[in-house]
Amino acid sequence: MSTALSHTLALLLALASFGAIAQPYPSKTIRFIIPFPPGGPTDLMGRMAAERLSRAWKVQVVPDNRAGAGGNIGTELCAKSPPDGYTLCMMTTAQGISPGIYRKLPFDPTKDLAHVTLLGIFPSLLTVHPALPARTVKEFVALAKAQPGQLVYSSTGNGSSPHMLMELLKWMAGINLVHVPYKGQAPSVIDQMSGQIQTAFNTAATVLPHIQAGKLKAIAVSTKERFPPMPELPSVHESGVKGFEGNSWQGVAMPGGTPPDVVSRVYQELSAMVRTPETREKFLAQGILASGMPPDEFAAFVRQEVDKWTKVAKAANIRVD
Repeated sequence: MSTALSHTLALLLALASFGAIAQPYPSKTIRFIIPFPPGGPTDLMGRMAAERLSRAWKVQVVPDNRAGAGGNIGTELCAKSPPDGYTLCMMTTAQGISPGIYRKLPFDPTKDLAHVTLLGIFPSLLTVHPALPARTVKEFVALAKAQPGQLVYSSTGNGSSPHMLMELLKWMAGINLVHVPYKGQAPSVIDQMSGQIQTAFNTAATVLPHIQAGKLKAIAVSTKERFPPMPELPSVHESGVKGFEGNSWQGVAMPGGTPPDVVSRVYQELSAMVRTPETREKFLAQGILASGMPPDEFAAFVRQEVDKWTKVAKAANIRVD
């Protein structure tokens, strides 16, 4: 074989190899891990994001529900997947809380994931039974201090967002309440409406109908800013517990080490989705504030969440394992 022909063949092989490596992203099916069961808010938002990417990129983005351990099983699977751009996962408040309540967490949500974007925030409402003589946070705190250890609050389980929100309020306001954990929000709300439970933090979407029906009384919202559908309702922060802020939230992540340009591609598509007036209105009707936070801001947000909830867990001595 001549030297010229050898060089030509070598060049062709090199170009073929480069072409195989430099295929445009995405060029194959993408796995979208949803670390909670089908039908819940994380599943619904995850499927919405997966559908958007499928339509935009003309590739299959396949939702894969991997529930268990408060979302940690699916999130660990995501964190330990190849960082090649073909695995995404939903990330929620639970992963901001987990480092503070689990002794041995098999992944670090601040380091082992590439944070893509915060999709939405779910404000929680501090509600009381209508018979409780408290119509403001100030009155509620005064009542709790006058009756230490007598008022009962519910949550959706130890270490859940409603549990941690109330423990944050207890810590910051210096009050003592009794915690009753439930397996889910529906039975918790039912018992609050019956008067067995005096108070709770619940997502706005869950309790708005009961507030409108007069079965529950909302006295504050957990976000620092007011909730647009209820502009008359003050935040806990502006009601006297300065600095109070806590929410449920949903975002998207990828395995740590995923190339920044790939993370950026996913972010651009999903942020465009949540910033449309149609999506913002759809979210707001479901009690969700649309975000679209960029990767660096979302990474900083997750670090702040982990730091805050770890301090709350330590102060309240909360462990789930």
